[in-house]
Amino acid sequence: MTIQFSLLDHALIRYRTSHGQERHATLPELFVAFNHDEVCAFPALRPHQRHPWHAILVQLAAIALYNASRKTPFATAADWRAALLALTPDDGDGAAFALVTPDDRPAFMQPPCGRGTSLMWKKRIATPDALDMLVTSRNHDLKGHRMLHAEAEDWIYALVSLQTQEGFLGAGNYGISRMNGGFASRPAVGVVPVGRWGKRWTRDVQVLLRNREAIVKEHALKENGGVALVWLQRWEGDSSLSFSELDPFYIEVCRRVRLQVQHDALNAIATGSKVVRIAANERCGVTGDAWTPINVVEGKALSITPRGFDYKLATKLAFSTKYKPTIARELLEDDGKEGLFILAQGIARGKGKTEGHHERRIPIREKTRGLLLRQESNVIEEAAEERIRAIDDVRKTLWGALCLLLGNGDQNVSDDTKNKANHFARAFEQGEDRRFFDDLSNEIEAADGEAEHDQWLLALVDRAAAVLEQAFVAGPRSAERVYRARGAALSRFHLGLRFGKAPPRIARVLKQRDEARRATQPESFEEVLDESN
Repeated sequence: MTIQFSLLDHALIRYRTSHGQERHATLPELFVAFNHDEVCAFPALRPHQRHPWHAILVQLAAIALYNASRKTPFATAADWRAALLALTPDDGDGAAFALVTPDDRPAFMQPPCGRGTSLMWKKRIATPDALDMLVTSRNHDLKGHRMLHAEAEDWIYALVSLQTQEGFLGAGNYGISRMNGGFASRPAVGVVPVGRWGKRWTRDVQVLLRNREAIVKEHALKENGGVALVWLQRWEGDSSLSFSELDPFYIEVCRRVRLQVQHDALNAIATGSKVVRIAANERCGVTGDAWTPINVVEGKALSITPRGFDYKLATKLAFSTKYKPTIARELLEDDGKEGLFILAQGIARGKGKTEGHHERRIPIREKTRGLLLRQESNVIEEAAEERIRAIDDVRKTLWGALCLLLGNGDQNVSDDTKNKANHFARAFEQGEDRRFFDDLSNEIEAADGEAEHDQWLLALVDRAAAVLEQAFVAGPRSAERVYRARGAALSRFHLGLRFGKAPPRIARVLKQRDEARRATQPESFEEVLDESN
């Protein structure tokens, strides 16, 4: 068998420029395109593959630059090719960057094994989507085994996704070290500057190089001579690498798989292993990864749930001390002043299934940028937490009013009625979730943040009232019950936010608005309540 489909010598990677032109590049040529920020998109890249692809390109470049004692990217494809080959001194022909090689030679993201060993492997994989880390047997996220006419680039992305973000999937199918347990995930949080793929790549490469020494010290990794490209190491499936053997930028593999060519088409063959590739279970995903958030109290890597990066979790990741900021999340002076945002990405995993791919963008405007640079994110966190409490308070009041409406005005309601109320209350909260960080940013950037917050509270209550009105159609239909149920619901909602145990600030701004309305047009309190709907 000869070496085939080389990422160093064959233009296997397709990208789109900002002018809409499609180009094909080798890996070294892609790095040069990144230097000029020419890459707008990778047409074949699937959403859940975006972070693994970004991460491996950053890690590869950082490893190559450190190995060459350089701090800045190479300018030519020839120099990049030489630097990448220098990482594989035992495979100077580029086998380690080719998709297909003999079994006893490393192939891209495929550890070598004994010559001819793969002939005894039984798991045959015809399409790259079947190889990918997504569990598609129940078609949770994507339809499986659909990529019947796949190109080499599809296999590249599938390999990277599988080997760098897969978890445990039964005996013999172990996951990566950079996650908190086999049923966890590898989430990512980092700052994205203005520009395209190359701009962020350049930034994160520099971030890794600047933090290399700190990663080594904090995680007891090898400063020099560590295993950087794990797929270079022979693996028969019965031995694990010690975490302390690794380079701080290490790129791992977790599965035994080999690509091959049959009938002029690529396919894969795989088998299980007796042990994990990297022995690091006790680290709970705390490995020095540039993008993985770490829970400070628990000392564990973040695992996202089916809720994804909702406004509560995203607030903690972006601004709270409950999670240690990833080195990719730390804002730099040279990130620029406009168009910045924090990007959170990840797949929620369960036992034998996926719970969806999630992404969240959090804008970083002028004042927010200044606070982050001065290490004063607590100011933003406090404002966000106050908004979270307000949303919770309004949601609870709305839910109580919905129960009265859907329960025909009765105080005691059934579980079915409560479930219906949950449906509308959840829709309200999801709406607030979608707009949360834009609204928060308006407050942080405003000349008078307190006044901006008060106006937001009024709008929040009005949006909740609109949801209550929308639920009228699901309430009772007979005239007598309609009057009773709607009247009870409206009273519970409006009075509950103004009197008794009402949240003080919400009650204050509502009463101020009520008084202002009465001052301009005297009317009964009932009319005020009616207008506020």
